[in-house]
Amino acid sequence: MKKIITVVALALTSVFYAQEATGEKKMDKMEGKMMEKRVKTIALEQTSGEFTQKHLTVNEGTYIFEVSNSGVDHNVGFVLVEKGKDISKPENHIQTAYVTAPVGTDSKQTSKPTNLKKGEYVYFCPLNPTSTDNTLTVQ
Repeated sequence: MKKIITVVALALTSVFYAQEATGEKKMDKMEGKMMEKRVKTIALEQTSGEFTQKHLTVNEGTYIFEVSNSGVDHNVGFVLVEKGKDISKPENHIQTAYVTAPVGTDSKQTSKPTNLKKGEYVYFCPLNPTSTDNTLTVQ
């Protein structure tokens, strides 16, 4: 009887350690996926009537837009649209790219994480108002 109990205990111990090792491998894979989905920041500055960055190129990925208001005496915002779509229609706006609150004078606000796929986008501020030919290329 003692031998049976010992064998069962050893078997359970082996199963436990095997599961723990497999769990560690799963965690390593999950951490790798999380690293791939790391969120990067695109910082944009607005001055009176314009963005200081007119053309940007980034790699495909997930980004937060950080928009700063440098000396504009009223709130500013941020709108991102796929190039070629009607910018006047809110349904074409990439809503996760909107800043989470209007950007007051000499302050910054950020957007929600936004997944950018390969292609061209235009960005503008309807509150400032800025040119609508600012471009973001995702490669």
